[in-house]
Amino acid sequence: MPAIDFAAFVNELATVSGETILPFFRTALSIEDKGRGGSFDPVTAADHAAETVMRALIRRTFPDHGIVGEEYGQERADAEYVWVLDPIDGTKSFISGMPAWGTLIGLLRSGEPVFGMMSQPFTRERFSGGGGAARYRGPAGERDLRARPCARLSEAVLFTTSPRLMNDADRNSFGRVEDAVRLSRYGGDCYAYCMLAAGHVDLVIETELKPYDVLPLVPIIIGAGGMITSWEGGAPHAGGRIIAAGDKRMHKAAMELLKG
Repeated sequence: MPAIDFAAFVNELATVSGETILPFFRTALSIEDKGRGGSFDPVTAADHAAETVMRALIRRTFPDHGIVGEEYGQERADAEYVWVLDPIDGTKSFISGMPAWGTLIGLLRSGEPVFGMMSQPFTRERFSGGGGAARYRGPAGERDLRARPCARLSEAVLFTTSPRLMNDADRNSFGRVEDAVRLSRYGGDCYAYCMLAAGHVDLVIETELKPYDVLPLVPIIIGAGGMITSWEGGAPHAGGRIIAAGDKRMHKAAMELLKG
């Protein structure tokens, strides 16, 4: 079954998760810290509730499919079709009342991402990708997503969530790219990748990502004509150190600086 057959269901997942999350946003919700070693890694009741409703809908609709989620782990991860869920990517923005967060929903077939969506229910925007194309739907209507050409680092806009999330060596490598670009901005989480697909950002460079942070974004970036790989140039599926670029020339130039 081609990935496009799942598009309506992905939108249904986005709707139920958004309806679950929004009552928690910009309220005095309780926050649990699941970080280790002094790092702050928040999770809220909204994260748990949204993943719970999405898992229930997947189990009911596709009982043979697997599920991998940030909050509740793996179910049948060796199935042909596996759903990848991050109910709130950008929880730190969420608990700060900032809208730079989103729900990530991805579908793998035989381990390869074939469809992905980032849903931002507060702004009523959805960014999706699959079948070699990417689409936007929001208050301004619907349109194709297309990354913009940008050949030179000196003309590029670069995003990362925060250099403070990087170890010293990676921060130094990132700094070489940051020094070379026109504009560097922090924050955004999944939203920054979608702005790259939409043609407003040229580079996103991150470290310490998990598979559920990345896999749903891959079809969006690729469908918009961009690239997303590990820092070594390999597949981004396992997470870790990730670089996304809207232009292959930009990706090559940034990779050379990351390698020093």
